Amino acid sequence: MLVRTLDEITDTDADIKTENWRSKRIILAKEGVGFSVHETTLYAGTVNDFWYANHIEAVFITSGEGEIEDLATGEVHQLKPGTLYLLNDHDKHQVRPKTEIKCVCVFNPPVTGREVHDENGVYPLVTEDS
Repeated sequence: MLVRTLDEITDTDADIKTENWRSKRIILAKEGVGFSVHETTLYAGTVNDFWYANHIEAVFITSGEGEIEDLATGEVHQLKPGTLYLLNDHDKHQVRPKTEIKCVCVFNPPVTGREVHDENGVYPLVTEDS
């Protein structure tokens, strides 16, 4: 059994900070369970373009409000606590938080914690062996 708190992750290598968001990686590929779990904070008023070409991501909003746009269709969905979105088709998307949003994200395949978004918002496929 693994038990881990956010306090244990804060300000470590598993706590990734950018101008637009912060991601605390709670479970990573090294745990060997087939997925990773993160608590992500998206800052109010930012515009975030993402495209997980190599991963499937589920995002559950726990606090805050904003919107997500499917960049292929232009369809916009409102985000609020209790909303989950699943990027099941490697969807290019834009997230626009109206207020600070906190969410729990699950990735498959799991991220290692070494990934960095490229110019297209894509995480490269990094494995524990690479």
